[in-house]
Amino acid sequence: MMKVALGQFAVSREWQENADTCLDLMQRAAEGGADLLVLPEAVLARDNADPDLVVKAAQPLDGPFISQLLAASEHNALTTMMSVHVPAEQHKALNVLVAIHKGKIIAAYEKLHLYDAFAMQESQRVNPGHVIPPLIEVAGMRVGLMTCYDVRFPELARRLALDGAQVLVLPAAWVKGPLKEMHWELLTRARALENTCYMVAVGECGPRNIGHSLVVDPLGVAVANAAESPALLFADLDPERIAYARRVLPVLANRRFERPELK
Repeated sequence: MMKVALGQFAVSREWQENADTCLDLMQRAAEGGADLLVLPEAVLARDNADPDLVVKAAQPLDGPFISQLLAASEHNALTTMMSVHVPAEQHKALNVLVAIHKGKIIAAYEKLHLYDAFAMQESQRVNPGHVIPPLIEVAGMRVGLMTCYDVRFPELARRLALDGAQVLVLPAAWVKGPLKEMHWELLTRARALENTCYMVAVGECGPRNIGHSLVVDPLGVAVANAAESPALLFADLDPERIAYARRVLPVLANRRFERPELK
C-alpha cells in the first residue's frame, strides 16, 4: 500500500514564499505518514500579469529553491514531486518535473507537450523535452511521470503503463475556462481507466487555475477530490486494486498495437 499526499496551493511571484509553502507541505505530508507528496506544476514563481516571470525567475536544479527542498528531504522517507522552470537556451526555460528523495534528485523529466492551445502559447517561453519520462519506485510501486498538458495525449500514459507504471503522477496548472473542469476530470479518469493505473493529478489553485486535485483508481473511480482552494489530501493506493482491475479489464494484455514511441 502506498500513501500519497496531494498538496494544492496558489503559486506566488516570490520564489522563497513558494519554497516555504512546499517545505510546509512536505513536513505535513511526512507527519501524516505519506510515502509520496505531489505538488503542482511550475511552483517556483508565477505572476499572471507578468507571464515572462517563469523565465526571469527560472533557477537551475542546483539553485536555492530545489536545494532547500533537498535539504528538508534528508530527514524523512518522503518522495516529493513538482515541476519547476529551469534556464534553457534561446532565452527560454525548460518545464522540469523533479522527484526528490533523501536529499537527492532521483528523476527529472522535461515536459514533452507544451500548452499551445486555448489561446495560450507555452512554447513562447519554454523549450520542449525530447525524452520519455522515467519510472521511479515508491513504496514498492512503479510510478510514471507526466505534466499537465501531457494528459491530453493518451500515447504517453499508455507508454508509461507498458513500461510498467502502476501509478501515473500529473502535476498541473490547469487554466480555468469553458468546459475546462470537465476536461480535467474526464481526461484524468480516462487515462487511469484505459491503462488500469492509479492517477494522482495535482492542480494549482488561485485566480487563474482550477485546483480540483484528485486521485483516480484503476477502474476510473475518483477516490479523493479537492475543491478550488489550498488543500492537503491523503489517499491510499492499493496494488491489489490494480491487480483486480487488470484481471477483470485486461486492456494492456488485449491491445493490438505496439507501445508508442516518440517521433
